[in-house]
Amino acid sequence: MSTPPLASGPEGPHALRPLLDTVLEALDSGARARRGPLPAGGPETVAARVREAVGEVLPDQGDQHALRTLVHAFAEGAADPAHPLCAAHLHCPPLAIATAADLAASALNPSLDSWDQAPAASELEMLVAGALAREIYGDGQRAATETPDSLITTGGTESNQLALLLAREVYGGSVRLVCGANAHHSLARAAWLLGLPEPAVVPAPAGTLDPTALDETLTRLPGPLLVAATAGTTDAGLIDPLPEIAARCAAHGARLHIDAAYGGGLLFSTRHRAALTGLDAADTVTLDLHKLGWQPIAAGLLAVKYPRDLTTLRQRADYLNAADDTEAGLPDLLGRSLRTTRRPDVLKLAVTLKTLGRSGLGTLVDQVCARAREFAALVHDHPGFALHAPPVISTVLFRPAGATDATVAAVRRALLTDGRAVLGRTRLDGRLWLKATLLNPATEPDDLAALLHLVAARRATLVEGHTPR
Repeated sequence: MSTPPLASGPEGPHALRPLLDTVLEALDSGARARRGPLPAGGPETVAARVREAVGEVLPDQGDQHALRTLVHAFAEGAADPAHPLCAAHLHCPPLAIATAADLAASALNPSLDSWDQAPAASELEMLVAGALAREIYGDGQRAATETPDSLITTGGTESNQLALLLAREVYGGSVRLVCGANAHHSLARAAWLLGLPEPAVVPAPAGTLDPTALDETLTRLPGPLLVAATAGTTDAGLIDPLPEIAARCAAHGARLHIDAAYGGGLLFSTRHRAALTGLDAADTVTLDLHKLGWQPIAAGLLAVKYPRDLTTLRQRADYLNAADDTEAGLPDLLGRSLRTTRRPDVLKLAVTLKTLGRSGLGTLVDQVCARAREFAALVHDHPGFALHAPPVISTVLFRPAGATDATVAAVRRALLTDGRAVLGRTRLDGRLWLKATLLNPATEPDDLAALLHLVAARRATLVEGHTPR
């Protein structure tokens, strides 16, 4: 048996071309078979279809049609974030240009654990990480040693974990996390994982962290303290009052981390970036560009105001960053992540930033925020629905008027099982709400109206027992 072709090297492009045709055809046929944002039938139906397509996972003899068969099954059974009625989560449709760049990264397969495995990728990562850190913090008048930096991560969970780790080490081995009741669950999990004290949770009665309650908490608790604010909550897309929180932290000598995994993309928009006023006061900032950045997963960052805080991550492994190699000028990459082997996710970021520029990305941000406002207006004007509040970013919470929580949950599950629409759910103000997170800039007003009609129709079938026209 001949050696299977490789993705890189002299024959790589020639070997990939027919395979790419196969993949694209299978993606198309799978999407046509799915016929909607989600496969119909629910978990058991989808699982049965996947099992049938896979057959034996590791057969004695290989199947030369496996690529076509499995990509078709993968696409047929996918939740398609590019479908306008797939709007449940912070799950964006990736840009074609970013996806194409990701293919190049996969083909060349650099590993960002040593320079000799990723010569160009390591320099590209430094350039992009620095540029995005300056987008958050500005160039300022700091000395060269104080130029902000960022680390590329797998997303908000890793970035938040790193933020707590850096705070712990800056303070000499212990720190108490103080966060709002609206904070992302990964923060409390990171505190547990790092062996930190139980987090102090501050009330967020309006969905955002209350500065007065924060001040009381900071006054009461002994330090050292790390306050975690949120710019774009997962449940409702709300932004904590960042300037007030930063002022409280400064007054009490507390370190500040801002989880802007969702809302950080507003920086690209001239119209919306003012919503992030106060972001640059944070010691560390989480940003995910696989949300309001339209990148294939994963594309996270942790921005750091003072790069000296990163010294705690430095490690020495002679086979990767021997001292004499570093002294001779070979870059040391081990201090830029908790991971060793790292995929070059920077390439798709660099290609996207260079291709679209700030204005192009800002236009996409403006489009999804506008769609959210339009959808909220439809809900508000419809007598059969209740709107939780006007959207701050691109998340809209709504529910059928007069419905019980059980009915709201049943409507959502029915739409999922039908494969007709993908909506999220969240509990606020003691009630269950449907959640539409609009991250698709190609969504049209007619799509929004269709989504609302589907929810109304499904509610009618469940509650009133008749099929609407």
